[in-house]
Amino acid sequence: MKKILTILILILSTSSVVFPQTTGEFEIARAKYRGGGDWYNDPSSLTNLIAFAKSKIPISIKAIYKDVSIGSTDLYSYPFVFLTGHGNITINNAEAINLRTYLENGGFLYIDDDYGIDEYARKMMKQVFPDEEFIEIPFSHPIYNNVFNFENGLPKIHEHDNQSPRGYGLFRNGRLVVFYTFESNLGDGWADPEIHNNPPAIRQQALQMGTNILVYALTEL
Repeated sequence: MKKILTILILILSTSSVVFPQTTGEFEIARAKYRGGGDWYNDPSSLTNLIAFAKSKIPISIKAIYKDVSIGSTDLYSYPFVFLTGHGNITINNAEAINLRTYLENGGFLYIDDDYGIDEYARKMMKQVFPDEEFIEIPFSHPIYNNVFNFENGLPKIHEHDNQSPRGYGLFRNGRLVVFYTFESNLGDGWADPEIHNNPPAIRQQALQMGTNILVYALTEL
C-alpha cells in the first residue's frame, strides 16, 4: 500500500498535462448518456466515495464531481468517469469514437450495473471496441488489493438475481481501461445511508472497493 500511495502522489502532481484541470486537483465525472436509462440516479454516490477516499489516503481530488456527456470533448479533462443506471444506453458513432479516443489516451471508465444495464453496457462497449470482449478480472489483480484487500473479489452490496458479483474488464495495449461490475452494485453502497438502508458494514465494503477502483484509475494513467 505504501508503494501505491507514493506512486499516486507522484502522478497527482505531474499528470495535469494529460488531464487539464483548473484547480490543481483531479476532478472526476459521471457519464451522461441518451436512451432513457437513469444515468442520474443516486447523485450522492460519487460525492460520498470521494469524501471516503480523501479520508483514507492522501489523494488530491476535488470534492465535487461533474456530469459530462459521452460525446463531449470535455470528457478528456477527467481521468475517471463513472457510468451507472438501470436501463437503456444509446450512443451514435461519433460518441463511440469520442469514448474510444478518451480511453485510448489515458482515460478510465468504471461501469456499475445498478440492475438492468448489463445488455446495454455490453452493446455500448461493443460499439466502442468492436474487436474486444469483456474478460473477468482475476482476484489477484491490483484493483482488488491496491489499498484494501478483497481476496475474494467484489463485495455483494445488493441482491438482484441471486448471482455472485463479478468484475469484468476491457484492456487496450495491456492497460485496463474499462472496469465493469455486475451483480455487486457498489454505487448503491456509496449513496447516503437512508437511500438504500444498507448496513454500515456493507457500505464500508462498497466504499473501500470504490476507493480501490479510484486509486487504480489514477495510478495507471
